[in-house]
Amino acid sequence: MNTIHFQQVLPHPLKDAQLGGVVWNTELRLNKGERYLVHADSGKGKSTMLNIIYGTRKDYDGKVLYEENTLPKQDTALSEWRKNHIAYLFQDLRLFGNLTALENIMLKPGCTFTQAEITAHAQVLGVEHLLNRPCGKLSFGQQQRIAIIRTVSQHFEWLLLDEPFSHLDAGNAAKALDLMHQRAQLFNAGILATSLGDNSHFTGYTHLQL
Repeated sequence: MNTIHFQQVLPHPLKDAQLGGVVWNTELRLNKGERYLVHADSGKGKSTMLNIIYGTRKDYDGKVLYEENTLPKQDTALSEWRKNHIAYLFQDLRLFGNLTALENIMLKPGCTFTQAEITAHAQVLGVEHLLNRPCGKLSFGQQQRIAIIRTVSQHFEWLLLDEPFSHLDAGNAAKALDLMHQRAQLFNAGILATSLGDNSHFTGYTHLQL
């Protein structure tokens, strides 16, 4: 999936908003292998953009084409398509609180990491000692690092990151981003990230204004 093409896309909740960016109600083509950052105030549609690409929001006008095709319509086909093409780090992380960090990672659809690889990545991100603890017992910042490992454990052509470092200090954010860049480079994948605050980590990203 080399391109994601927005054709006059306009989310219904933003119909009455003052728009002047390069995303909504215009033509936008995102190319695989490139890195993009959407930085905007709350309420401008950052998460909405990612959810439209992922296929979980359909309340919009216009078209989104993937290699000039639309998304699969059946849930089972859509799940399989996501497993092979898109990895998504949700803002709310979506971990199972009653399962251990290790279980959460290994249960990821399409996970290709061995337990040894998970341990190695967890060590780099400073959460190796937490792998056998229930995620519900971890701080949000610890959960965020676990969710990052889980997100990149699958094959992907596009990596969607919704405010990925909201609860991480600069050092841990840099380590996490390095891991994500390594995985994206392995697959020649594109990255689309959103940010509300500090953008200093996103060097070399193309900025998309909403």
